[in-house]
Amino acid sequence: MTHVEIISFGYLHNPPPAAHLTLDLRHHFRDPHVAPELRHMTANDEPVRAAVLGTPGIVDLVAAAAAAVNAFAAGPSTGTVLVANGCAGGRHRAPTFAQALADQLTADGHTVTVLHRDLHQPVINR
Repeated sequence: MTHVEIISFGYLHNPPPAAHLTLDLRHHFRDPHVAPELRHMTANDEPVRAAVLGTPGIVDLVAAAAAAVNAFAAGPSTGTVLVANGCAGGRHRAPTFAQALADQLTADGHTVTVLHRDLHQPVINR
């Protein structure tokens, strides 16, 4: 199968990285940042992952993104498929989504690497 690189990031830190497929999670999916008990946690914490993955539409988007990656992989060109997904700060939605996508793509037979560009950035007050 294909090698896939997934990069999660926060739009409020730096511009999105170059990718074949870029997903913007900011406007259509609940932000754990608004819950004071989750704000200072990250996607490394189970309550954050549960909140993100429990958001309506996220599981369907993971499946759709995996289908898009599989379409890229089925094309005549070889090489790594780059996927970037971002949220506001890069600490909650994007890294949780990236890991869920990586799990699905690994199950589909791809070799996947994941980079969380902004996971360890400080919380942005907004």
